[in-house]
This record gives sequence, C-alpha cells and structure tokens, in this order.
Amino acid sequence: MRRLVDSALAITKELLKTFMYESLNNTARLINGVSALLLSILLGKANILEGVQGWELRPTFHGPRFPRWMENGVSSFNQFIHELSLESDTSSIDYSSDDNNLDDTYPASPSSHGSRSSRTIFPINNAWHWTDLMACILSLILLPARLLLWMPFLVFRLLNIWGSKTSSDPGNPHLRNFHSFRNMHTNKDHVVNRSIDRRRGVVEDLHLAIEIFIEAIFDMLHKTVHCVLSPSSAFRIFRKLFSSASAGVKDVDNDVLNASIPPVTLGDKDPAPTERNPTLHHALNTDARTCKDIITELGYPYEAIHVTTADGYILLLERIPRRDARKAVYLQHGIFDSSVGWVSNGVVGSSAFAAYDQGYDVFLGNLRGLVSRGHVDKNIPSRKYWWFTVNELGTKDVPAMIEKIHEIKTDELKMIQPDEETNDEQPYKLSAIAHSLGGAVMLMYTVTRLIEQKPHRLSRLTLLSPAGFHDETIFILTVAHYFVVPLGPILAFFVPALYIPTRFFRMLFNKLARDFHNYPALGGLIQTVLSYTFGGDSSNWVGVMGLPHYNMDDMPGLSLGVIHHLAQVKWKGKFVMYDYGNASANMKAYGSPVPIDLGEYYSLIDIPIDLIAGLKDKIISAAMVTRHYKLMKDASVNVSYKEFEYGHLDFTKSNQEDILAYVMSRLLLVEPALKHQTSQKKTLKLKKKGQASS
Repeated sequence: MRRLVDSALAITKELLKTFMYESLNNTARLINGVSALLLSILLGKANILEGVQGWELRPTFHGPRFPRWMENGVSSFNQFIHELSLESDTSSIDYSSDDNNLDDTYPASPSSHGSRSSRTIFPINNAWHWTDLMACILSLILLPARLLLWMPFLVFRLLNIWGSKTSSDPGNPHLRNFHSFRNMHTNKDHVVNRSIDRRRGVVEDLHLAIEIFIEAIFDMLHKTVHCVLSPSSAFRIFRKLFSSASAGVKDVDNDVLNASIPPVTLGDKDPAPTERNPTLHHALNTDARTCKDIITELGYPYEAIHVTTADGYILLLERIPRRDARKAVYLQHGIFDSSVGWVSNGVVGSSAFAAYDQGYDVFLGNLRGLVSRGHVDKNIPSRKYWWFTVNELGTKDVPAMIEKIHEIKTDELKMIQPDEETNDEQPYKLSAIAHSLGGAVMLMYTVTRLIEQKPHRLSRLTLLSPAGFHDETIFILTVAHYFVVPLGPILAFFVPALYIPTRFFRMLFNKLARDFHNYPALGGLIQTVLSYTFGGDSSNWVGVMGLPHYNMDDMPGLSLGVIHHLAQVKWKGKFVMYDYGNASANMKAYGSPVPIDLGEYYSLIDIPIDLIAGLKDKIISAAMVTRHYKLMKDASVNVSYKEFEYGHLDFTKSNQEDILAYVMSRLLLVEPALKHQTSQKKTLKLKKKGQASS
C-alpha cells in the first residue's frame, strides 16, 4: 500500500511540476512571440539587434583584429588576452587577480593608506518620505512575487547550514574526501565561476521557486500519508523526539568532553581551507559587481580613494595606478552613470584600459548622487542630500578630486624619483576625458578656476557629446524642461531625485535586464520603444540597463536640482550657472544679479579642447556640440571638432574602435612632464662655468 501511495504521489508531483514549468515557459514564449510580432509591424525595426554592440551584460573581448590604438605601447598581458580571445573564441573568459598580489606589487600611495575597498561603505539613511509610503504599498501588492523570489534564497541558506553542520562533524566519513576534492578543484572552479554569467532572470527564478514549492508541499504530504498508514512508526518517531529532548543536556556535555580536535597542517601546498559566506546578491544571482571587481578580474591593479568635498559629500575616486607615470588621465562620467561605464567593455573596448596600456596613470571620478548617500553627516535627510545642481558638481566635486590627484601624484613622484625635479610645481601632465553631463561639469570647472585665478591642473580636455547647450532637444525632453522650470523647486520637495527607491525593485530591475537578454524579441521591443522615446537615438539602451552599477545595493540617481539647472540652460539658451531666482541670492553666489554665462569666458581657456559629437545622438545633438565649438573658435581657443555616426551612449557603453582610436590619438598629443636635473647638479655646473670664464 505504501509503495502504491509513493508511486501515486511521485507521478502527481512530476505531472504538476511539468505542467507548471511548461505553463510558465509557454507564457514567456508567448510574450517573446508577441514582441517579435510587434517588432515586425514597426517599420525598419525588426532587425533592431543586428549590429548592436554592448548587449553582453559583462566585460568581454571584441575585435576581429588588433585595434589601431593598441599597435604601439600595448602591454604583453593585453596582447596575450586579445590573441587568446581570438584563437579560442571564448569571449566570456575572465582573468581574476589576487588582491594580496596587487598590494605587494603596487604599494598604497602615501595620501591614501587603507583605501583598498571597492565601494564606499556608508549607511543608507532612512528619512521618511512620501515615496517610502508608495514603496510600501507597491511592496504589499507584489508580496506573492517577493515570496516566490525569496524562496530559493531561503532554501539555499537552509542547505548551506545543513551542509556546514555535516562537514563540521568529526566523525563524518565523507569529510576527508570532501576537503581533498575541494583542494583539487579550488583554482579551476574559481576561474570557471567567475567566467560564467550565473545571473538569473525573473522567469528563471519563478521556475526555481515553483519547483522548490512543489517539492516542499509533496514532501510534507508524503510524510503525513506515511504517518496515517503506519501509526506504529509515527508513535516511535514521537517517542524518540520526546526522549531526545529530555536527554539533550546530557548528550551535549558528553559531546563536549569527548570532542576531539583534528590536527591541521598549514603550508604552501596544503593551505587551510576557507569559505566565504555568500552575500545576499550572490544568493539571489544578481550582478552587483563594482568597478573594482571588473578591473581586478581582468588583471589590472586597483586603488580606491575617498575624497571629501568642501560641503561634506564623500566621493569615491577610483584608480588604475601607474605610480611612476608622469602623465595621468581623469575620466568623468555623465547622467545615470558611474566609473563602471569606462571599464564595461572589457580590455579591448574600454577607455580606461586603453589609457593605462598607453602608459597613463588612470583616475576614474564618481560624482555625488548615489542611493547610498555618502556624506560626513550620516543622518543627513534625503531631501537635503539630493538638493544640488550642476554648480556643485563643477565647483565642489571635480576640484576636490583633481586636487586629490595632484596631492597623490606629487607625493608619489617625489618618493619614487627624489633626485629629479620638474620645471614647475606640477611634475606630471593631467588630461581629462568626459562624457555628456561630465563634459559640461569639466568646462564649468575649468572656466571657474580660471575666473578665480586658481590652477586647474589640466593639460588637455576631450569632451564626448558634452552638455551645456540644449536648444534642440527631443519632444519628451522639451516638455520636461518647460514643465520643470516653473515647478522644479516644488517637485524637488516631494521627489528629490530620480532613482529606484527600494532594494527589491532594484533587484527586479537587475533581473529584468537578464530576461531582456534571454528573450531577444522582448529585448528588441524594449530597445525599439526606448529608441523611439528618445527621438530615434540608436544607443544600445537595453545593454546599458544590464550594467552592474544598477543593482540592488546601490545605483546612481539624478537630482531634481540638476534637472532644474539643465531646464534653465534650455530656457535661457545659454550655458549659464544656476539661477537662484532672485538678485540677492545670485549676487551672493556670483557677485552679480544674474548667473555667470560660462560661454562668455571661453576666451580664458588656455588648454587644447577636443569636441566629439554623434550624428545619431538625439540627447545632445551635434548642432549643440557645434555651439561650443563656434564660441571657442571665436574666442581663439585651441579647439578641434569631430563627428561620428553613433548615438549618445555609444561613446562609452559600446565597443566602437574608431571612437576609441580617435580619443587615444588626441590623448597622446600631450607630452609627459620633462625630467630636469636637481638643483645641486645645476649649482655644480654654474660653478664650473664661473671658473672657466674667470
């Protein structure tokens, strides 16, 4: 009878699992098929994914041949990586490096000791806001989906606890075999696990959750039926439970007295096995890699530097250090972006790695505006943290980071080469590459420093589709600009910034990006809708959604103050600083009743400027970049202008070799700082000359 019941339960369980699995699978196929049908209806968009780069949701290696910018000055490591990627055709391989080795090879700079963490660890402030109430309501609505998504994590934790108890038992006969197997496969598994994208999407999580739920229900049902069919067995089980509970204390004492500690031998060939507890994002299979993770996995050195601005914001300045280099480059991201954008295309397609291979000391700036809200005031209210404009980015954030770079480079070069001097107080040359809003921020920084007669430390600026003029924008941005100008301060009181508010919805966004990749027609439909929304911009919007800085732990946001400032720029038709709304406030900030028009001060710029525009860019059109060029040309600035057939995000998020080759060619125009002899040698030469003349 029991065998018959077991067979019936097993068959029913498998039938139910198959039915649920196929139902969910068919639903996903239906969504993908409908997306394909809609794509075929949209004229010219059925092949939206053909030729679109950046779809990979992790750094990969591209290129059928060696890129032009790497023909000279490329490191042997990257040449090996490129040849390996072409010969083996395994573009998903990652090469990780040990942090300990990096610390030995590249000692920390004297100005940044202890700065080896990849992410700034700041408490997330929980100031109550009406958005929190909306988030709570949405969380209650989606509670069933949350339970299904969290079930795999809970089961994983239970299995992990059970496995740890089993492995810690000294009498376990499988313990020795387990450790030997793990020691034999540790290195291989490390490479394989890092090289495979194990992130699951929402559909895959639902598959797993349904299977675990059915298994748990039928296991409970199976035990209940056995107890009903064999009461004697059930009675013995209950008696054993009660007897073990009464003798529990005595058993524990005996176990403690009789416990034996197995000897452990530490050595190079047999190190002590250690395990890292899985974190939440690992258990839920979301991609939460940081810029450090990407850089170190690809074999490059890394350093994190925490910078505090004049108004208390704590920024993360990241670095690919080349400490003895006399030429450095600073890369600045744009809106809804971070330093990850400069390394997201892997070894061959990223500006940061390209500059490092050309001998540059690379610094990656991160502007204020993260969900983690890094600030010296750990209890700063959300509304107060998020109220900043482009002014603060250009006059607070960038100066703090560039002065930190100057401090670090000066100290390092004096330490590495103490017997050498340069012809001025700056023993290195610093160039800057900026994209989108970052370009406007760098222009504001340069012009304001020149107005204040302070050194800007820069030798060259390369600006990729820079903001600053927005007369010609797409319809949706035009409506938003004219709506935000009169209502900006009021909206900022209720919605201080644009970002995904809770960890659950950020996790959901991360997993949806995986689903868009698994179902190409659905991803293509989203890509098409976003492309139409942004005026036909051909950027790879879906690929950008998969970048790891949009994760459940943190993400870059956009302040309403920045939006209001950009709306003022469009309203006035000039590249102006923020208008505070009254003459007294403007007088206090600028010394004049109206905000400063930065375009009028372009004649002060004393360094070469390279402007690069995209003909398919609908966010910042080529005509708007030309406005910068004409003003600079009229002001006798050493400026160049170049156009490419790409969209707004293609300058940083896609592996476009021609853009990268041009940017590197402009960067290499800057000669490194010349080395000069010490003052002692100069005095000796002067003495010899004086004796000869006498």
